[in-house]
Parts: sequence; structure tokens; C-alpha cells
Amino acid sequence: MRLLVMNPNTTASMTAAIRATATAAAAPGTEILATEPLWGPESIEGHFEGYLSAAAVLDRLATLDTPFDALVMAGFGEPGREGAQELLDVPVLDITECAAQMAMLLGHAYGIVTTLDRSVPQIRDRLLTAGLLQRCAGVRGTGLGVLELEEDPERTVAVITETARAVVRGGAEVICLGCGGMAGLQERVAAELGVPVVDGVAAAVKFAEAVAGLGLTTSTGRSFASPRPKAIGSWPLSRHLAGVGSAVPTARSGKTSGI
Repeated sequence: MRLLVMNPNTTASMTAAIRATATAAAAPGTEILATEPLWGPESIEGHFEGYLSAAAVLDRLATLDTPFDALVMAGFGEPGREGAQELLDVPVLDITECAAQMAMLLGHAYGIVTTLDRSVPQIRDRLLTAGLLQRCAGVRGTGLGVLELEEDPERTVAVITETARAVVRGGAEVICLGCGGMAGLQERVAAELGVPVVDGVAAAVKFAEAVAGLGLTTSTGRSFASPRPKAIGSWPLSRHLAGVGSAVPTARSGKTSGI
């Protein structure tokens, strides 16, 4: 099995950390591919950057030529997953829903610790749309920007732990790390808290293995039917940047080359 993990920002060091966490979680025989868009924001901290990233991710997916069996989108609360479900014929999972689903298997209520406070409404909206908000005891920001997470790992763990304690006091029995840039920190935070801590990247990898292993994929019956063929000016952008002619997706893709 081959899983593609998509970092939604363009920071290569974050892609490497996400790849390491995904590889550690993967079963023997599962190959992890990790990449990021060719253009877009270096980090995502709000709706504007989120929608830019969504377009860049879909552009990247439309021009990849490597086959894979499932896609893990490693942005927490970011838009774009539904577009990828229309574009691809393989399962598409994102770390927001997978973290919450995993947490609900482990406790009655879960909470999320994320980066900046401005990201909290975006995450809550995503959970509401997914039908997962009812059992969320709280979403709280650490005050750390996405790129700050890599600057001082010890400080990052300390701030995440302190914030998570407040969420636990608010009723959470399980904590979800609410940013792909927090990948790999779950064990250290859990040791300090004494409650389960779910990393969304690891959870999404395990769900992706399960769904793909069962031979299941996204329903095309209604919501996620293939995009209707039509002209889209100057798209995909990545091909224009590379000096290649534009193309418009006319069929679902994912397991075959020429995505």
C-alpha cells in the first residue's frame, strides 16, 4: 500500500516532520510519500491562506504522476478536502476528522490544542460541518504560530502541555494535537498530561490503511461526483509555471499515473 501525505503549506522541513510521523505510524509494507504544494503560503493561519492553500494543493494533486492508494491531507481545519474527493478515485482523509474520530473511540469528550487563537473558529466550523462538534469539550490556541513550533521544541511541548491542561479541566478526556506541525509530539505531551493524546497525522494514516485495505473509497453517487469537464483558464498553475500547457481534469484519478 502506498499513501500520499500532503502538507498543505510550502515549508519543506514541516513536510519532513509529517513524513517521519506518518512513517512511524504506518504498518509494515505501507509506503509513505509526502509532499507539499509547489506554490502557496509557508504556513496557514486563517481563511485567506487556507483557501490559497486549498487551490495550491488541488493544483499539485492534478499534476502529480505518482500512483497512490489513499491521500492524507495534513492540514488541521483547512478547506480543500472535498475538492480532492471529487478529483481522486482513492480515499481522501484529513487529519482534523481522523483525530476527532480516533479520540471519540477513547473517551466521552475530546479537546483540541492548536496554534493561534484565530484558528479556533475555523477548526470549530470544520468539526461542525463534519458532525463532530457535539463531543468536543473545547478548542484552545497556544499562541504559537505554525512556524514557531519548530523553533524551540522544548518550549513548544511545554506550551502545548500547559494549554492542554486547561482543556482537560474543561472536560476533555482525550486531547488532539490541532496542527500538522505538532506531528510527533503526542507521546511527550501524553506523558505530562496522563490522558490519551491523538496526533492527527498518525490517526489519518491508520484510518487510510483501513479504508484502502477494505477496498473502499469515496462515494461518487452525489456530493463527490467527478468535476464536470469545462474550461478553467490558466489551470493547473503549476504546469504554467513549468512552461507546460494547461489541462483540465476530465476523470477521477489517483491509482493511475498522470494525475
